[in-house]
Amino acid sequence: MSSFRIGHGYDIHRLKAGGDLLMAGVIVASGVSPVAHSDGDVVIHAIVDAICGALAIGDIGEHFPDSDPQYNGAASTVFLDRMREHLRVAGMHVVNCDVTIMAERPKLKPFKKRMAEHLINILNCPVNIKAGTNEGCGEIGRGEAVAAHAVVLLAPVQ
Repeated sequence: MSSFRIGHGYDIHRLKAGGDLLMAGVIVASGVSPVAHSDGDVVIHAIVDAICGALAIGDIGEHFPDSDPQYNGAASTVFLDRMREHLRVAGMHVVNCDVTIMAERPKLKPFKKRMAEHLINILNCPVNIKAGTNEGCGEIGRGEAVAAHAVVLLAPVQ
């Protein structure tokens, strides 16, 4: 059995008028926000789900259910901090993280470097942020939702 573990995560949130849109812990737009129980950071949610997958410990909803009032409005970085504890117990660390954000709006190029730097500081590994549109297709293409995919590679702590 290989000591490396790969996990994939995905998250999508509808958008509503008002508030701020947070991605990877960075405010990328004001006047629009996700419909979510927590802060709705699709990037961090996808990363948390990817870590859950790599550790084979279920999914983000099992660890942080939207029915639990303690997570109402919670910062998604709290979820990532708790995943770091799971990594510590498992004796694993994140080797790298690759994220693809799908959003018709806002344009994310000006924020990608700050998003990656924020996640690098939390995960202590290389992080790559890619952003694309849905070419006008579906709820993402109509600007009604944003989504993110994340892949993480885990390895044992040496």
